[in-house]
This record gives sequence, C-alpha cells and structure tokens, in this order.
Amino acid sequence: MLAFAPMATTPMMQQYHDAKQACGDALLLFRMGDFYELFFEDAKTAARVLGLTLTSRDKGENPVPMAGFPFHQLDGYLAKLIRAGHRAAVCEQVEDPKKATGLVRREVTRVVTAGTLTDDALLDPRESNYLAAVCIGGGKHGSASVRAASDRHAPERASPERASPERAGSERAGSSRSAADWVGIAWAELSTGRFYAAEFPRWQLADQLARIRPAECLVAESAASGFPRAREMMVTARPDWAFGHENALAALTRHFRTQTLEGFGFAEEDSLAVRAAGAALEYLKETQRVSLDHLDRLIPYKPGQTLEIDEASRRSLEISRTMREGKRDGSLLAVIDRSTTPMGSRLLADWLAAPLTDRARLDARLDAVADLRDSAPLRDALRDHLRGVYDLERLLARVVTGRASPRDLSFVGRTLASLPRLKDPLAGRPAALLEELRGRLDECPDLRDELARGLQDDCPLSAREGGFIRAGYSAELDQLRELASGGKQWIAQYQAQEAQASGIPTLKVGYNKVFGYFIEITNTHKDKVPPQYIRKQTIANAERYITPELKEYEDRVLNADQQAIELELALFQTLRDRVADSAHRLQAVATAIAELDVLAGLATLARERGYTRPVLVDEPGLKILEGRHPVLDILEPAGTFVPNDTVANAGSILLITGPNMAGKSTYIRQVALLTLMAQIGSFVPAKTAEIGIADRIFARVGASDELSRGQSTFMVEMTETARILNTATARSLVILDEIGRGTSTYDGVSLAWAIVEFLHDRIGCRTLFATHYHELTDLAKSLDGIRNLNVAVKEWEDNVVFLHKIIDGAADKSYGIHVARLAGIPREVNERAKQILAQLESEHLGEDGRPKVERRSAKRRRGDLQMTLFAPYDHPLIDKIRGVDVNAITPIQALQLVQQWKQELDAERNN
Repeated sequence: MLAFAPMATTPMMQQYHDAKQACGDALLLFRMGDFYELFFEDAKTAARVLGLTLTSRDKGENPVPMAGFPFHQLDGYLAKLIRAGHRAAVCEQVEDPKKATGLVRREVTRVVTAGTLTDDALLDPRESNYLAAVCIGGGKHGSASVRAASDRHAPERASPERASPERAGSERAGSSRSAADWVGIAWAELSTGRFYAAEFPRWQLADQLARIRPAECLVAESAASGFPRAREMMVTARPDWAFGHENALAALTRHFRTQTLEGFGFAEEDSLAVRAAGAALEYLKETQRVSLDHLDRLIPYKPGQTLEIDEASRRSLEISRTMREGKRDGSLLAVIDRSTTPMGSRLLADWLAAPLTDRARLDARLDAVADLRDSAPLRDALRDHLRGVYDLERLLARVVTGRASPRDLSFVGRTLASLPRLKDPLAGRPAALLEELRGRLDECPDLRDELARGLQDDCPLSAREGGFIRAGYSAELDQLRELASGGKQWIAQYQAQEAQASGIPTLKVGYNKVFGYFIEITNTHKDKVPPQYIRKQTIANAERYITPELKEYEDRVLNADQQAIELELALFQTLRDRVADSAHRLQAVATAIAELDVLAGLATLARERGYTRPVLVDEPGLKILEGRHPVLDILEPAGTFVPNDTVANAGSILLITGPNMAGKSTYIRQVALLTLMAQIGSFVPAKTAEIGIADRIFARVGASDELSRGQSTFMVEMTETARILNTATARSLVILDEIGRGTSTYDGVSLAWAIVEFLHDRIGCRTLFATHYHELTDLAKSLDGIRNLNVAVKEWEDNVVFLHKIIDGAADKSYGIHVARLAGIPREVNERAKQILAQLESEHLGEDGRPKVERRSAKRRRGDLQMTLFAPYDHPLIDKIRGVDVNAITPIQALQLVQQWKQELDAERNN
C-alpha cells in the first residue's frame, strides 16, 4: 500500500483533526453531506474491516487515504465495526447547511462501543448488553495488578461462618477484611437503564463476569495487561484516576442529585463498588454526550440472596451458551424461553443467571405459574395481548437519550393503550404475585391520551420526514399544512371576494412556478380592472395581475412547508419530553410486563411439556421421580428420552458407574439443571420433585486445555475441583464427572478416592459423582453417606445395549472395549486389549474381586494430613497466627509465641 504524506490542512481537515483528537482511539465517522468519511489510518482500518474501497483525497503530492459509505447505511457498518472489536465516534453536521455561514459546524455526538449500544439495529432484542467496570482493591485508584484475580486457583478454604452466603454478602471493606482481596464491579445496561454495583471476593471476579456477561469491561490502565479476557467481551483501559473514590462519589451524587448514596443502600465502606460505578457512569457520559436520566438509581446486588454458580459450572451446564459453539441455540435458556416480548426474554436470562434462594419469593412465582398453567383462557389472552406490546425498556432509553424517533413514541403509546387488556384478566386471581403485577401496570392515562391525540397511527423513522403529527392536535400546524398544500379554501374565498368586488364574474386566481399566484382577467372585462391590481403578464385574450394581499399570501405559502416541518419537530420534542418526564413510571411498567411475560411463558412451557411443580424445602435433599433432562427432552424426538429417579438425603453422595455413551453425564447434569429451574420459579420435567434449596451449584463436567494460560486439561480439572472443595457448603449441590481421568490411572483413582472422602467427611453436601473408576464403589462399605448407582446395560452375544436407566448398585465392568469396537477400532486391537485387561485385573484385584485399596481408618488425626493440591483442614493454630500483629510485638514475644505453638502441635500429635 502506498504511504500517504501529510497534506496542507484545509479548514475542513482542521475540523476533522479537532474531532479526531476529541474521540481518542475510536474510528471517526465524519459526516460530509450524504456520506460518512474516514481518513488516514481510520480509512485503512475501515477499508479492511468493512470491505470499503480505499481511495484518496487531494490526489497529488500528498494524497490522504479516504474511505466512506452513504449516511443511511450507518447502522449496518457500525454493527460490523463493533463486532470486529472497534470503537466508533460519529461526527455529525449539527448545523443546517442551508443556514450555515462558511464551513458547516460538526461535532462528535456519540462514541459507540460494545457496551454502550442503544439502537435496535445493533442489539439482540433477547439479550442484555451490559457495560461493566471493575475496580481492583489494594491501590489508591484501584490500580493493583489483577493477575491474582484472573488466577483460577481456589482460595484458601474459609471457615464455616465465612463460607455462608449471608456472611459473605454483608462483609464490608475495613477492619473485617483486606481491601486487596476484594473487587468492586458495576454493570449498567444503557439500553434499559438498569445500573447495579457490588463488591465480591477477588477470586470471584471471573465467576461474576461470567454471570453478567458484559459486552465491554472497563478497567484501570495499570491493571489492564493482566485482566482476564473472555470471549465476546471488549476490555477498555481507563485512566487510573477514573476509579478514584472522590471522583466517583462526586460523579454519582451529581448525577442522582443526592448528597450521599446511602439512600441506595451503599455505605462509606462500599468504596470499591462506588468507585466502579463512578467509572462506569463517567464513561457513559463521555461516550453518549446526552442525558442519562433513565439511569435513575444504583441498585446494590446482594450475593447472599441468589444461587451462586461459578464460571466453569455455567459453561459445563450450558445455561445460556453451548460449550462447543458459544451460541444461545441449544442452551437451557433457548429451549425454555417461551417469552412473547424481548423484555421477557432478557428477564428470563437474568433469572437463570442469578436464581433465587428465598423460598417465599420462589413459591410466589410458582403460585403464579400454576395459576396461569391451569387457566388456559387467561394464559392465552395474556400472551395474545403481550404480542401487541413493544420493547418499552429500550424505547425509553432512546427517548431519554434524545434518540427516539416518532415511531418510537407511537410504540410507547400503543404499549400504554394495550395495558387495560393486560390488566383486566388479572383481577381477582388467586396468585398474589399476579395481583401485585396488575397493580404495577400503571396505564399513565394522561400520557397515553396525549400520544394518541398527537401521533398518527403510522409514524416514520425520522422526524425530518414530517407528517406524523395528527390533524387537529395543533391548529397552527393545521393552518400551515393547509397553506403548504396550496390553501384551496383560501384561494376560493379570495377569488369569490374579488369577483364580487370588481364585478368581473370570470375573474380567476391561478398559479405557475414562474410568477407564483396571479389574478387572470379576460380582455372582455379589462376596463373593470381595479386600480390596485398590478399587471404582471399579457397572454392571448387576457391579462394577469397581482395584488399586495395575494403576494403576501404567496410568501406565507412558500414558507409554510418549512414552518410546518419546524413546528412539527418542536411538537415532537415536546411529546418526547413528556415521555421522558414519565420515564420512572414507565420503567416500572416495563419491569412488570417483563415479569408477567416470563411467568406466562413458563406456564406455557409447563403445559406444553407436562412439567410438574417442584416442592421447595430448606433441608438440602433431593427426591426427583422420573426426571428428564430439560434440553434433551425437548430437542430429541418425542418419547425417546429415558426418565430417571434421583433420591439423595442431605450430605449424600451418589456414585454413578457405567460405560461411556450410557448417559452418566446427562444424568448428573439433569439433576443440576432441574434444581436451577426450580430456583427461578419454573416447573420441572419430572413426575414429582422435592428439591432442597441450594446456595451454590458446582459442575465439573468435561475439560479442555487452556494453553494461553499454560494450563493442561488435568490442571484445569484440578483447579476447578479445588474451587469446589474450598468453597462448597453443606447446602451446595456438586456434580463431578470423571475426576482424575487426566492423569495416570493410579494417580486418578487416588485423587478421586480422596476427593469423595473429603466431600463426605468435611463438606457434607449433595454430590453426584460419575466415574469410570470402579474401585471407588468400595467406598460405600466404609462411608455411610455413599450410595452406588450404575447405568443399566443389556448384553447379548458379545454386544451391549445401553438402556440409559439408572439403577442401584455398582457396575461390574466398564465396557470400554465394547465401546471401542462400536467406534470402529480394529478387531485385532480389541482382542489384544482384552488380553491386557485380564492380566491387569489379575494383578490388581484382591481375592474378593475388589481393588486392593486400603480402607480409610474411621479415626484420623490432623497430624496425619499432608499437603495436597487442596487447602489443609482448618486448625485453631492458623487463626492464632492470623490474629498476631507482627508490628506490635517484640522479638522476645515472637519467640515465646513460636515456642508455645510448637508445644501445642507436639501435644496434639502425641494424643
């Protein structure tokens, strides 16, 4: 490609350089007439990404690279730029070229980034589009390195009190914790106005970002290099000072017009959350350059009120994205979404991202779903009326930011007009939540009537097109329109008036583009022409005249069209302001509509698929009869999926053995997904289901190398398992699949054995453990909480048939060689494998046919435990060491403490 030398700066190019300087690294789309143009390096990038022709401006000694596209194609090209990971600044002509003196004034009106989209053409209507900001604790401006935050090694095992979600959710920065161990995260959805903030332990950063799934994440410049990257998330570095506490607090209180943030539930100790929220708000103001009044409150996110799911578990369970392709289709969210509106689809995704742990709220949702499921006329009527509802959340965002079109306002009006039809069927329903939602459907009658009176039924996308204000709404506009269309009535009246006054019955008022309006009098009556008439043209058999009154009318007609457009724009802006003033009320209406839509969708799903209402209990057990995998049950042909029972008491471990392809992984995933569905308030695919509410769901299913992080399959597996062993509680649900298979057989069996013991003895949570290691089934003889299950297999003439049915007992063989044969492994290889298998089994099985693994002693001393991949048992001595302030004791006192601790350890070891 040719090198382009700098050129002499013209006034227009100087205007371009000024705009480019104001938008930083964003590609500048510079409006020039009917085109957006890009210059210099921006043009080269755009030509490559957008497939535009790279040309040049001022061809000669110093050509400037240039690329462009027609202005009406802006949305399409913006979408391509954002998908390619770029930011784009839109520089508009903010002055009418017809009225400009000299160079037309241009300004950057917005900077478009992945996390700041508001236009429908750039957004998936079913998904939220969050901008997140992360403030890392430990630095003056939150600028500490985040390499530890992105490290997936499990944290040190917490004490029982520290592990409780209630305790974790209430801890604040200060004496109770080290700020360096925490992060503040804020996330905002510009297209809907939702704005959240919270603080989390630093090791949860990747988990929380996986839950939020932001399109763009802001982080301090000094922390950006080590920040964890995720697919489909743009990371934007911001100056460290943007995360300063004073700067953030001032920005937030100024925006919300408050003196403190205590009214939103944020105390002084919430420094990291406030700093992240302030950085997010400042970025939105910088990029949007419009009102952000629809961000009318900062909502504190309460971790202890929702079921926690870590990043690996979300991926393994394919809750909102499939593992292989990362797409929505094929995920749990996709198959259960029966929402009618985009608002409902987005809310359902939010519910699945953060299921509830509050039984009262869940029962209220289940009551509503049951009411709607059992009343077909009500359910069908609601869903039919919901189809007439528009995406009120995103419409409001465009209204408040000043980007709404006449069509957007008409959609707001139509949505309000549909509310009575939504409300009426909800009256007197037995479900309290439905009655509550009915009360939240504020019809806003004044605004509804104003929009109905003011707007045509079919409004254009652009206000500049005109013609969208309804006749009769403004007398002045009606008059201007009459003038602009030729004023036939006025002309007729004027013609009659002049004919009578002059006594010339054939007098006629006409118009042409050369002379404008004129009075035409035939030569027969030319002696009756009034003296005030001014002759303008002679034609055959007639003369044409004008009058001051007719000329004045002509001037009014010629200006009427432009005046009508300007008045219509002013009326539109007034209507838009009326809607913006009601934004808070309308947002509440949008939330109620979305919730009603989700409940009606879940009721429809329950009716279509024959789902049952789960009974939620506080005791952490499971009793699911004839449960089905919610995704496969829908995607596979009807009647082909085999249902299975799951019965587990508090602390039970279900050890499932059986061959590959038999359905072990499907079975354990199924249990986790049914629990998750129950905890969003959904019915579940089962005959009956009693589910103990879980505080966390962990899923270690499948593995893949993370070569970019220098981690093998086995390292990833052990890291994620360590996370489970260090953070699970007695109320958690854990599913593990083939733990230990990534290393040698002996290492794998040993690790799997020790992990099962740890889960049983130390954590006591419900666990489903699928394994090929048949040696583990012997654990049921020494550990009371373990129950062996296996997948039924039918053998016939050296062939096997997988029945996909879970039955009691341990599998007596793995059938791995049979599966290999089915996969096409040559017969010679299979026969040799059988010989080797027989030899290995003879050497490593005891006389009773069981593996030669020494059973664990019923009593075990702390001193016997060695360091492992996982954190050691809690010890009182560790708490004593942590409680010592080393800066406040003398060397002699330190030696005395060490001597005391050694004596305590020796005494314990000798007991």
